[in-house]
Amino acid sequence: MSLYASLYSGVSGLTAYSSSLGTISDNIANVNTVGYKETRSQFSTLVTESKSTTSYSPGGVQSLPQSLISRQGLLQSSASATDLSIDGSGFFVVGETPDEVFANSSISFTRAGSFTPDDEGYLKNTAGLYLLGFPIDENGNIPVNREVGSLDPINVSGLTGTAEATTEVTVRANLQSSLTPSVQAATYDATVPATSIASGSVSADFQRNVQVFDEQGGTHTVTIAALKQDPTQVGQAVNQWFVEIFVEPATDITPGVGLHNGQIATGTLAFNSDGTIDHSNTSAALLNAVPISWTNGATQSDIAFDLGTDATNDGFTQFDSLSTLISSSVNGAVFGNVTGVNINDEGIVTALFDNGLTREVYQLPIATFQNPDGLNRRQGNSYTRSDQSGTFALQLAGTGGAGFVAPSTLEASTVDLGNEFTQLITTQRAYAASTRIITTADEMLNELNNIKR
Repeated sequence: MSLYASLYSGVSGLTAYSSSLGTISDNIANVNTVGYKETRSQFSTLVTESKSTTSYSPGGVQSLPQSLISRQGLLQSSASATDLSIDGSGFFVVGETPDEVFANSSISFTRAGSFTPDDEGYLKNTAGLYLLGFPIDENGNIPVNREVGSLDPINVSGLTGTAEATTEVTVRANLQSSLTPSVQAATYDATVPATSIASGSVSADFQRNVQVFDEQGGTHTVTIAALKQDPTQVGQAVNQWFVEIFVEPATDITPGVGLHNGQIATGTLAFNSDGTIDHSNTSAALLNAVPISWTNGATQSDIAFDLGTDATNDGFTQFDSLSTLISSSVNGAVFGNVTGVNINDEGIVTALFDNGLTREVYQLPIATFQNPDGLNRRQGNSYTRSDQSGTFALQLAGTGGAGFVAPSTLEASTVDLGNEFTQLITTQRAYAASTRIITTADEMLNELNNIKR
């Protein structure tokens, strides 16, 4: 009964082109949706198998949606620092709530990067999905495993008023090699208050201050002082200096065993004949981390004083020029109120504070898939993994096939409005043609019924 088959073939056309109209309508409706990916209708024939070579049995057509998720949309400039897009492959990782413990089943992926802070400071996009990232510790490192369970919702407002204790002080300075040893070097003894620099009894040949921070954000002054040794005295040598590191005022700390007047480390600083630092003859107390017990109730600090690499001139040196401090750097800080965030192309989120300090707090992962076009679509212009997409890998920007983060930009919809209107016209015409199949088959069936009359 090829007439009935033709009738059903026309019905399949109506169904297929109705479905196609739905995808076109969705594309047109989302022409201005950030990060939206166009969906196309692909048509496939339905064949009714027939072994006869003298007759044909029509089957019809079916419409299959094809998501073009892997297509890159145009990146458009934005004035917001938290508007993000990805230049290349990959997706932002998002969660539906900031309070859950994230697992593979509780995250989704999106290219819609219009993120803004909510009333609690969490970054979420217009669909209400929260941006996730790896937290960066005080040493600038992210979790080694880079698993979903290590992700946190990004919130920088919680850093207000926090402090980071100093753990390292780096000093570059020169001590004048031709300096005549002081007469006080003959009787110098760091362990005796009457003959030490920290007590004020001996004047140093070189003395400079640096500011360090404790766990509570307290600021303390640490002094590094040096006195050139007199090789004519017993126990003293050429190219060597007495060094004391102490805190002022001394009441800020509780001195360790054998120390006094705020001293935290004492010893000998030695140099090679070429003016570079000599670690083998330098006291270990000056090269190792120094424990400091604060009297204000803050946790004990362990501060390493980097005086230079052995046999190089990247720290303390002894050349025949005036003793001077070349540079010094101290980690740790007291952070004020957060005034904004900055995100670079590597996905590193940096908090900006009102006292001019900055701190790296998160790094955004970029999720990559073997077949992104196979992802499952979800509400809010997001996606979840499927058997067709394969498993995902959390990459850092620019590695493992992932693209770079493009801050202050938004990815436009991939919909071509002109093409969609063209498809709309052709779909309408095809739908009308399918209705003609049905009416024609109906007329032929009616003629068949009239034979009996």
